[in-house]
Amino acid sequence: MKNYQYLTSGILESYLLGLVSEDEKQEVERLAATDPEIQAQLQELELDIERHFLENAVPPPPALKYTILEQINKTEIKKWGTEKDDQSKQKDSDKSSDKPNYIDVEVDDTHIRVHKYWRPAFIAVFVLSKIFLILGLYYYFKSSSLEQEINRLKATTEQAAPTLPKQTQ
Repeated sequence: MKNYQYLTSGILESYLLGLVSEDEKQEVERLAATDPEIQAQLQELELDIERHFLENAVPPPPALKYTILEQINKTEIKKWGTEKDDQSKQKDSDKSSDKPNYIDVEVDDTHIRVHKYWRPAFIAVFVLSKIFLILGLYYYFKSSSLEQEINRLKATTEQAAPTLPKQTQ
């Protein structure tokens, strides 16, 4: 019963995603080493998460490959253990500690890509808003015409009926 609660608590998923504390991490590793059911569940979850990430992976922009290859071609290949190499490593480490080294990526694509379900959802919301607008205007004008009709009927009944004297008790 304890294993079932442990398996359904979500801690294994958090462990695989790296969201647990150090104590919880050690506990999961200890239980996985002793309990084959937990170890099998961990392997199954790991495969599911990996499959999910691979299915939903976003490919990098095509220009990125060109930029990376261009940077690789510009860098010099140095022999290990030379004095100049050691000095350049020190200079590079000083530079890298001051300012992070980022690669600027420019996308040549001018179109914004959105999920394929956003378009029909937007169209449905647009159509529904127009329907509600038309219904709102219809009922507004209908109620105003009914108010005018009520006022007209009140006026005709007041004219047609003579005023009755008030009865005293």
